[in-house]
Amino acid sequence: MKRIRIDLAYDGTSFHGWAAQPGLRTVEGTLTAALETVLRHEVKLTVAGRTDAGVHASHQVAHVDVEDEAWARLPGRSDRTPEQAFLTRVSGVLARDGGEAGGPARLVTEVVLSGATVVSQDFDARFSALGRAYRYRIDDRDIPGVFTRHIALRTDALDERAMMIAGADLLGEHDFLSFCKPREGATTIRTLRKLAVSRPELGPDAGLLVVDLEADAFCHSMVRTIVGTLIEVGRGKRPVTWPKERLEQQSRDRGVIVAPAHGLTLEMVDYPDPQRYAERAEMARRVRENPLT
Repeated sequence: MKRIRIDLAYDGTSFHGWAAQPGLRTVEGTLTAALETVLRHEVKLTVAGRTDAGVHASHQVAHVDVEDEAWARLPGRSDRTPEQAFLTRVSGVLARDGGEAGGPARLVTEVVLSGATVVSQDFDARFSALGRAYRYRIDDRDIPGVFTRHIALRTDALDERAMMIAGADLLGEHDFLSFCKPREGATTIRTLRKLAVSRPELGPDAGLLVVDLEADAFCHSMVRTIVGTLIEVGRGKRPVTWPKERLEQQSRDRGVIVAPAHGLTLEMVDYPDPQRYAERAEMARRVRENPLT
């Protein structure tokens, strides 16, 4: 078996999240079907971070194990490398996804593969990662942008300075139970390395209010709950001390506010040098899956 690292992006608008679910269209389900069509054997995807329904990714990472024979036959009679053939063929199947039953397939670009690389068996897309970075986009301008409605939350004017001050108290290593949907047996302790609130003057996000967050990992709903909390501060409905107070409560109660999914995008997954893949994966498994040991 060869382990293949897959770099991809997707528009999460019409997907019910990453994780495969019976009867629902998901990113994992769609990509798995495409891979099995091309490789002609069953596969299991491991992803760096499962995104919720409606959440986008400009750079997601997954890995899959491919049988040696299936990998070798990918180029066929062409002079392409297996990596090039993999990208071309899987992308071709993905481009025909979404056709109505009994009708013609339609071209879609909701899932785009940007890279396929043979890596060592030590690589684990989830546990080898050093960190993840997300951006939440908010359009609080008097005149909203018509082309941002699927990737940015439309809201009334916000005080970004108050949001930045409030967010500073969340930096560092904490138990983020108040901001997470906890999973039984898993820790909610995370290290939030960056929380920045800004208004870019240039680039595709110019004029928007963006919240950038980086951490070693994020638990379920953590990013959207932090952003939802900061938005309440930005609206002046809560004091700048409220996020810190919520953090110290360590209780996910009825006061929790979760920002809508469509404003959130996974921007980056960071990995160590290849020789540290196994070391990092073992450390992350021990912390995430066995928090009491």
